[in-house]
Amino acid sequence: MATHFIAYPPGPLETNTAEDLGSREILVFFISGNPGLIDYYEPFLSALRGIIDRTVSLQNTRFQIYGQDLAGFRDEDHEPFTAQRKPRDLEYQIQHTLTTLSRLCIESGPRMGKPYDEVLLIGHSVGAYITLELFHRLLRNPDSAPHLKLTSGILLFPTIHHISSSPSGRKLDLLRRTPVLGDNAYRVVQTFLHLIPQSTLHWIVHSVMGFPAHAAEVTTRWLKSRDGVWQALHMGMDEMQVIGEDRWDDELWEIEHDAEAHHQVMPKFYFFFGKHDHWVANHYRDEFIQMRDKQADRTRIIVDEGDIPHAFCINHSEAIAEKVGLWITQMYGRA
Repeated sequence: MATHFIAYPPGPLETNTAEDLGSREILVFFISGNPGLIDYYEPFLSALRGIIDRTVSLQNTRFQIYGQDLAGFRDEDHEPFTAQRKPRDLEYQIQHTLTTLSRLCIESGPRMGKPYDEVLLIGHSVGAYITLELFHRLLRNPDSAPHLKLTSGILLFPTIHHISSSPSGRKLDLLRRTPVLGDNAYRVVQTFLHLIPQSTLHWIVHSVMGFPAHAAEVTTRWLKSRDGVWQALHMGMDEMQVIGEDRWDDELWEIEHDAEAHHQVMPKFYFFFGKHDHWVANHYRDEFIQMRDKQADRTRIIVDEGDIPHAFCINHSEAIAEKVGLWITQMYGRA
């Protein structure tokens, strides 16, 4: 069953061949957080497309923007979950994402069907963890996808270690460890949601919670779906168990990059942490920042000075798109 996706292709070439311009083909692949519904990020990805297209120093580079649902969050992408056929866990999401990445290729122009020159991964929340795992696994086993050239990552509000020690993580982990209730929490939630008409639920999300129209629509559809809540809780509880100690060695942060392609030392990772993120334990965030100081040329870490929330895709898509657009320009722009 097909996975729902959003794609924003580059504009047409201004000359007959990409080679005439020395144009690079870069895939910008977005990996969402939990709940893994890419429609939450449509305003962000649309804004990012516009920023890239307006940036003069990026004009000779063709960026294909692509994002897809995580598996199991949309009823149409799987058979109904049962006690024997459970929702997707974090490992499944990593493999599912790698499968999609491995099959994507240039969609238009004289190099149609060829692999992208580079792949930039953007991960939000648990999507940041998936991003780092993909880099780590392809570093360890490049033959698993030899044509896939992962070069850089932008990690937004990353939940990459000790998530169960965060304020919200502690609550979810307590639920996971509570006998009987942990395995049946989704039943309680679904029973409650079943009693609320869809129109009423939409009004609550939009008018009471203050979600804009696009986010209210996505949230209501997810909450009223057959398996969406179960998938979110199942995966979230798995995250509590899996995302612990920093498991990536220094080699991950120090991969050599093609200097000729960028004419400079190019940062490999940009991390953007929230000032107060309820899914990130501040002391582990600060410890991570201190550990990465020695790779300052390749790893840029920014802590938000404002109050952009973890779920930026609800009301702050344009603000984050501006930041990401700036970082993409720093990585790929030509003077």
